Amino acid sequence: MTARIPDCIDALTAQGIAVETATGPVERKSRDFYWYSPILKRQLADVRADFLATPESEAELRAILATCFRFDVPVTVRGAGTGNYGQAMPLKGGCVLLTERLNRIEIGTGRVIAGPGAIIAEIETEARATGQEIRLFPSTVATATIGGFIAGGSSGVGAIRWGGLRNPANIHRLRLLTMEAEPQVIELTGTDVHKAAHAYGVNGVITEVELPIDPATAWREVLVGLPDTQAALAFAFACGDDPDILNRMISLFEPGIAEAYFLRHRKLTDPGEALVAVYVSAQTLPAFEALVGKMGGTVRYRDGAQEGRFPELYEIGWNHTTLRALKVDPTITYLQMMFGEDVSGQVTAIKNRFADEVMIHIEFTRIEGKVRAVALPLVRYTDEARLERIVTILEEELGLTVFNPHRVTLEEGGMKETDPAQLEFKRRTDPKGLLNPGKMIAWDNPDWVPEAGRSYLFGATAGED
Repeated sequence: MTARIPDCIDALTAQGIAVETATGPVERKSRDFYWYSPILKRQLADVRADFLATPESEAELRAILATCFRFDVPVTVRGAGTGNYGQAMPLKGGCVLLTERLNRIEIGTGRVIAGPGAIIAEIETEARATGQEIRLFPSTVATATIGGFIAGGSSGVGAIRWGGLRNPANIHRLRLLTMEAEPQVIELTGTDVHKAAHAYGVNGVITEVELPIDPATAWREVLVGLPDTQAALAFAFACGDDPDILNRMISLFEPGIAEAYFLRHRKLTDPGEALVAVYVSAQTLPAFEALVGKMGGTVRYRDGAQEGRFPELYEIGWNHTTLRALKVDPTITYLQMMFGEDVSGQVTAIKNRFADEVMIHIEFTRIEGKVRAVALPLVRYTDEARLERIVTILEEELGLTVFNPHRVTLEEGGMKETDPAQLEFKRRTDPKGLLNPGKMIAWDNPDWVPEAGRSYLFGATAGED
């Protein structure tokens, strides 16, 4: 197939659809936060769409998909571009479809219905005006869209209470359009939502989401100092497991991270101590403070208790930790990984093996009712081969599961295998393979399997330590 770009642009313009071809805007909207990765920063530097299209309604969105289908033009859907590994970057050029005007928000009792371009912070604001709140949000909540979060994200603030987006209870319904001559509406509910959630928009364009919302809680921000990382681990797990404490976020940072990268909060901390950042309900704050004292911690910060302006606590957690480190030291990068049962032992092994080359940053989540540790460690980057070797050691020698943020495909970055349901759904919703092409290996190679001994950082076999 050869994309007929000029004909497509003319046809869209004739239908009154907003199309942008100027170099500056097109280049800006062809980017996300891929530069978190020094690898992707190099690999994707020249990625650029041919034009932007901005629908005002689902009808216009349908017309864009049908027209691009007719002229064989790839379509990459974009929310706010806050993803970190090229999810919304048009690897094959074509059209970047902007959802910013599809931003309807409808709050009901126990649920919200929103367009894909609705800003998550605005959903939270409107929900709180009715005495309710959303369950999950990324640290980029101020700018991220709900459609982008569902299509490109996996977890966030709230996961310690509700788990991640894989929890079927956290997404009620997705409405999508297919990309074919006459785009069709498909609605997914229950576990079927995972055919399109965290699929980078390769198998249908989300036009509406329905999510649960809950009675609002008064949350307090608290930053706790502890003597070392092991003490911080013990406290974080105890906090997450305590039935008398209600949390919205528990984040852990090894000693040195705050001093180096948390420019506002570091003056409140003691050098050499680990930190745990927590959103705790005001009602259970006394039980929380009692646990802090019992486990040898010290409250270093509580919202409203210190003079001066401080960022929201979630803006030092999740991948904002990486962002704050990058602002201080551009050579920093990160990984994403899941600890096993022996978190304490694996943390010790990581530090013994890598010292300050890998800095421990953990977010706590709930999986099947159990508190689990998910790491977004900071890594001092030297070169691609060394980063590859670090991943291999973490997986093959230390027993962690690494979800690689330095790859652009669904399989290599996360699942490490083909998702048959997502592949079959793509065949149904995108018969020409025009939706975000290049992001699903299985579309071009259905028999792909990862080779033993490969970390799939850059697709090469790891070398020696």
